[in-house]
Amino acid sequence: MAEHRALFKSTAVISAMTFISRIFGYIRDAVIFIFLGATGSTDAFFVAFRIPNFLRRLFAEGAFSQAFVPVLSEYKEKHTEQEMKNLVNHVSGVLGLILLLITIVGVLIAPLLIYVFAPGFVDEPQRFELAGQMLRITFPYILFISLTALSAGILNTFNQFAVPAFTPTFLNLSLIAATLWLAPRFDQPVVALAWGVFIAGVAQLIFQIPFLSRLGLLPQFSLSGASEGVKKIGRLMLPAIFGSSVVQINLLINTLIASFLAVGSISWLYISDRFVELPLAIFGVATATIILPRLSRQYVNQSTTGFNQTLEWALKLSIVIALPSTIGLILLAKPILTSLIQYREFTVLDTNMASLSLMTYALGLPAFILIKVLAPGFYSRQDTKTPVKIGVIAMLCNIVLNLAFLWLWTKFKLPGPHAALALATSISAYLNALLLFIMLKKSVSISIQTGWLKYLAQIGVASVLMMIALIQFLPVASQWLEWSGFNRIAALLGFMLLGAVLYIGALAIVGVRKKDFVLL
Repeated sequence: MAEHRALFKSTAVISAMTFISRIFGYIRDAVIFIFLGATGSTDAFFVAFRIPNFLRRLFAEGAFSQAFVPVLSEYKEKHTEQEMKNLVNHVSGVLGLILLLITIVGVLIAPLLIYVFAPGFVDEPQRFELAGQMLRITFPYILFISLTALSAGILNTFNQFAVPAFTPTFLNLSLIAATLWLAPRFDQPVVALAWGVFIAGVAQLIFQIPFLSRLGLLPQFSLSGASEGVKKIGRLMLPAIFGSSVVQINLLINTLIASFLAVGSISWLYISDRFVELPLAIFGVATATIILPRLSRQYVNQSTTGFNQTLEWALKLSIVIALPSTIGLILLAKPILTSLIQYREFTVLDTNMASLSLMTYALGLPAFILIKVLAPGFYSRQDTKTPVKIGVIAMLCNIVLNLAFLWLWTKFKLPGPHAALALATSISAYLNALLLFIMLKKSVSISIQTGWLKYLAQIGVASVLMMIALIQFLPVASQWLEWSGFNRIAALLGFMLLGAVLYIGALAIVGVRKKDFVLL
């Protein structure tokens, strides 16, 4: 019971800090789109930001964290304190040197990267040049944020989750300030956003330093000291670079294809993805962050029962949140964009187009969350190869579906071909999650207890009851446009609260109780 309370407390802390960060993230995106619009210039910025941000998720929050935390947990449990410090110092030195070299190369070849990741810009020299200019400014972000991820991995291993979860808020604050204060001072206002990304990287790294120092684990950069541990992290990290970030690779593929579509397509995909990331980060990422150190300890201590119980608890918690969140995002797609973004430079057309991709991305939310929860089941056992194989299959599926759905959209003249890309990503995510689950079950690392069919049926019925009730109260889309901004936001919050109350009531009706989430 104490372990159960600790898990819930840690998850609540991360979710709360992440929620704060995401609220500022919404304000950030709203400010950007309201003041700068969904234009060719903002498309160029999101490409210049997507590339280092993709590398951040690939190397920092993805492969590196999932390789580093299990090894650090092993050193914490089975080695001396000095050996653990040597590992931290050596990893810091090697990671820092590699990232510095990558940053230098990235800045030098920025135009080539734009050509690779947004080839549709080539026919528009001004947009292509602008994207390359901003990428040179944003690329060092990968250096700063990866070292921040190293710091976060150390803090998480020692059960200090609040600071790493709050740290992304600095990116949001920096971009808000850049839009409102710096942008009017630039000939190309959008370039200010690139400098906002650069400043945010430095700020996030500095913020972690006092907390590491308090632990006595402030890295002393060294190229020696724990060679075996560093090699082990490297061996785990190489395959995980791909396997841990298939969703992000799929999003990058979407950006590449969208560069050939109508102006604004990249921005529409970006903003819709951001709203899906809110529940994904609050629940999926938070749960995954909590369970990875715990699963790593249970694997090191050969606690198979505890390992199974932790994974099953995470799966139950994920599903009870994911299904109603998906329904809510689909039903409220247009009201969300109309209430929060559609002002000044963000037009009705932008809302209509972005709502299409928001709904199709939302369809994949349960799969996105399950991937986050299931992947630590492999990484905690220091198995990074299996997710890679699954990731390759999912990525190939995404590419095939992208082409197939774009063809269908064109053949039947459906609106918003960019939404076809979001739908392909969602479906390939379900394949990814299903294969992860099957392989975990086969590996005897996870043993699902009886009662799951009943549980899934209860969650499904409760979600449908919420949906039917909520539809009865929702006004038509045109009515939202007649209200003031304040009334729109108030109504949106009211319907979100109503949805939550209806869902909780429906859960009670179908028999889901608090004890169903108790970790024995």
